[in-house]
Amino acid sequence: MRVVFVHGACVRDGAWWWHRTAGLLRARGVASVAPALPSCGEAGSPGGVDGPGLPEDVAAVREALLAGHEPTVVVAHSYGGVVVAEAAAGVGSVRHLLLISSYLPEVGQSLADFGDGGPAPFLDVDPGAGTFGVRPELLVDTFLQDCDRVVQERAAEHLARQSLRVTGQPVGAAAWQQVPSTYLVCARDGGTPADRQREFARRAGGVVELDAGHHPFLSRSEAVRDLLLSL
Repeated sequence: MRVVFVHGACVRDGAWWWHRTAGLLRARGVASVAPALPSCGEAGSPGGVDGPGLPEDVAAVREALLAGHEPTVVVAHSYGGVVVAEAAAGVGSVRHLLLISSYLPEVGQSLADFGDGGPAPFLDVDPGAGTFGVRPELLVDTFLQDCDRVVQERAAEHLARQSLRVTGQPVGAAAWQQVPSTYLVCARDGGTPADRQREFARRAGGVVELDAGHHPFLSRSEAVRDLLLSL
């Protein structure tokens, strides 16, 4: 078994965000990888009006999926679910999708289709530059309130300005229609309220709920590990 982790919007250094759960899996003999997302500036070119978008993110994740042949569980966090919907389609090694506070878009849907028509208050949107990002002063209270101080103090170092264009770019495939899926509802998430997550989760094959904030792989890593091993 192998796990491929796909991080959410407006962050970089995926290996850092997943490191606690990845370490627990490694102790059980399960390897993992966290591919970089170009739209977050992780492939050299910065996000922006002419920067990388969803197609580049899809290509990067798909390359990571095709690099191994062992049975694979793909874990998508938040925006990562949009990327995975297309990137994992038709990849034979992918046996299960785990969506954490995430999205299961139909073909033709984009990230914006899951919003309420306006930017969330915790986001800083710069249309002129073509980027968006998390407001650092709201990071902890919105997304990391149940994490320990070490995580809270270091997380801001791993924020990124992302290409705004990813919010409106539609997916060309819906892997969750082909592959078994589980949705992990984060009941204390301050970014995506639990009731919205439960609505999104109706498209998944199974639903699990955890008393955790937006990043349970950092605050409740043992529970996320156990869920992954059960899949």
